[in-house]
Order: sequence, then structure tokens, then C-alpha cells
Amino acid sequence: MSTVLIVAHHERPEALELAGQAAAWLQGTGHRVCVDPSDGEAIGLAHLVDEQGARRADLCVALGGDGTILRAVQLIAEHEVPLIGVNLGWLGYLTEIEPSALVSALERWLRGPSSGGWQIEERMMLSIEVDPGGADQRWLALNEAVVERRDAGHTIRMQVAIAGEPFTSYSADGMIVATPTGSTAYSLSARGPVVSPRHKALLLTPVSPHMLFDRALVLTPDEGVDIEVVGHRPAVLTVDGQAALDLAVGDTVRVSMADVVARFVRFSERRFHQILKAKFELPDR
Repeated sequence: MSTVLIVAHHERPEALELAGQAAAWLQGTGHRVCVDPSDGEAIGLAHLVDEQGARRADLCVALGGDGTILRAVQLIAEHEVPLIGVNLGWLGYLTEIEPSALVSALERWLRGPSSGGWQIEERMMLSIEVDPGGADQRWLALNEAVVERRDAGHTIRMQVAIAGEPFTSYSADGMIVATPTGSTAYSLSARGPVVSPRHKALLLTPVSPHMLFDRALVLTPDEGVDIEVVGHRPAVLTVDGQAALDLAVGDTVRVSMADVVARFVRFSERRFHQILKAKFELPDR
């Protein structure tokens, strides 16, 4: 018997319906289903809430778009739970299958990798800490960590160090530290490079910098980036698009490669450049 954690988008009726169908199918075939407390009432599966579900799960099924995938990864990454992403958004970069293929995918996963024809793809994640901060002030990110202005109409000043050595100061709307997976998220809109998600790297991308040096940097994953808020304006830290912490002048955000990875179940070879081509509707010639 396997335990499957279901995570679903709260505001899409098709996600709620599919969550109920998946739960019924899994239970009908002798498997255990659980949901996180943050999902129970919202997706109509309150009777399956398990506060330890992310720790106990053998598999996570995420029903939604890339935002739902990011939320699921936050729940399971530290427990090394593999994830199947079901696309209920537009063309997701992270999702694996369409809704009609969910039962078939579950059947294949339950048969195991050798007979089911699937494999695990690992994606680098970020570890984020704030100094000074409490012992519990640590976050994981699959896409990015961002230090950005708190008040509209003002830039912030940031002192950046790379691999423990001072680099330079920036006056900008913000600073993004992204993974290769996150290169197609916020970093892309800030003119950062597009990097194959199979790489391991830290991407340092300033947001609307007010300075001559406005280029993004691609760093090795072991170099690490420190961003100190300087000047006189406060900032905010966001992690994978969610506000994490207000930052005062003197606070330093430390970003490094995490010691855990996101683990995606893949049923076929995903060619990143083809996903990118479809997303941007690029012509063949």
C-alpha cells in the first residue's frame, strides 16, 4: 500500500473535481490518501487531512499550474517525496501530464520505475537565511529568492557579496537569486538568462537597476550570494512569489544551494527547448 499526498489549486473547479476522483480511485485500489491541513476544507477533502502527510507520503500529486507545484514542493522537498504535476493551468513549465492521463500515470507509478517506464528528475533548490534572524528563519525555494522594495516609487540599495567576498552595491527595485528552474519565472521578466533546468547554478538578476552595470550573472552553485540592505529604505524578502519577511536596513539575506532537491516523476523525456518554444509560440524558421 502506498500513501499519496494530494495538493490542489483552491480556486479551480476542475482541480477540486479531479482531486476527489483521484482520491476515490486510489482508495478503491487499496492505497491511502492524505491532504495537508491548508488544503482540506478548500478542496473538499477535510476528512483526509493529515498533519504529517508530507512526511509520510510516498508520492505527491499536484493539481494546478506552476504555482500549485511550488506550493507542493514547499511541503515535501525536505522529505524527498517525488511529485507528479498535473497541468490545469496554461502551459506549465513544471507540470508533467494532462488531467486525462492521471489514472494511467498513477498506475504506472505504482508498478515501479522498471515496469512503469518512469524516472526521477532532480531539480536544484535554494536555501535562504536572514542575518540577524532566529533559528527557524530558513526557507527553501525552487524558483527564486527576491529582495525587493517595500514602498512603491523608491529604489533600495543593496550590498552584494559573492562567495563571501564583496562584489558591488546596487540601486534597484530589487535583486533576484534564481535557480535554473526559476530562470523562466521572475528572473526572465527582469531580462535574466534562460538556463536549462538540468543545470546547477545561481542566477543573480537585478530588477530595474539604476546604474550602468545592469547585467545578470550566472554563478556556480557553490559560490553563494549575500544581499545586505543598506541605505535608509527597508525591503521585503519574497520566496517563490510569497512574502516571507520584512527586512530592515542592516539585514543580510544569504542564499546558497540547498542540500535537498525537488524530485519530479517523468514519464517521458522532457525537452526544455521545446517547452520554451511552445510557451513563446516561436516559429520553426
